[in-house]
Amino acid sequence: MLRSMTGFGTASVQKDSYEVIAEVRTLNSKFADINVRLPAQWSSLELALRKQLADSLVRGKITATIEIVSNTSANAAVFDEELLADYLARFKKVSSDLGEATGDLFSLALHAPGVLKVAEEEFNEDLVDLIKEALAGAIDKTNEFRLQEGQELASKLLEYLNSIRRLLAQIDPLDKERIKLIEERLRQGLNKLNSNVEVDRNRFEQELIYYIEKLDINEETVRLANHLDYFEEVMNSDEQNGKKLGFVSQEMGREINTIGSKANNAGIQRIVVEMKEELEKIKEQSLNLL
Repeated sequence: MLRSMTGFGTASVQKDSYEVIAEVRTLNSKFADINVRLPAQWSSLELALRKQLADSLVRGKITATIEIVSNTSANAAVFDEELLADYLARFKKVSSDLGEATGDLFSLALHAPGVLKVAEEEFNEDLVDLIKEALAGAIDKTNEFRLQEGQELASKLLEYLNSIRRLLAQIDPLDKERIKLIEERLRQGLNKLNSNVEVDRNRFEQELIYYIEKLDINEETVRLANHLDYFEEVMNSDEQNGKKLGFVSQEMGREINTIGSKANNAGIQRIVVEMKEELEKIKEQSLNLL
């Protein structure tokens, strides 16, 4: 079943005085491009969290954000009064020396480096497990989102495939008429030759067959039909085959281009243009698939 590379999920887990909130966002990417944002004191967990994301989400531009909230007063913001007083005194002196107003100096000193402090959470295994659990929940939600988006993409892809099938069916009657016209035109050209010109009729028939075979598009239409069936088969498989669908669509493009170049017929070439338009839609949507 198809999954989109675009997804979003969030989850929170609470235990004792801590709550861990995890958020995961994914976008299209050929490879696994993972970015983990978490508090600095937990940076040692980054590799483990990156592996957890890669194992579950496979590929895409993946951004995970971890927030840790403590409900205890021990983690409340505090400020260094001595440092605050020192900053304020220095700011007042500089302001007085320069003859500037002193109205906002207290606010400036309060937000100076080192004045406001927040106690950091202690690194303990229980909180580590809580972080991984919250991330796992966000990953599950992301995969649910991806699956839903994938089903919508599958519906669109099937619509484009069937459109190409309908266009392909229109080629057959035009192709049969095209061959007849080519043969008739060549025979008329032969009949217009001077009666003094001696023509080997058997050789002419052989050359005619050879020429028509070079213009024959039956193999290309059969292969294109097979590619369409295989594309739908891959779509319905349980594996994540976004890249394979991209390769199959390239093969479809080759057959369509060959049909257009060999046909030398205005009606068929108009159909080829329409098939190319539908194929571009398939290629564009395939880029969104996992």
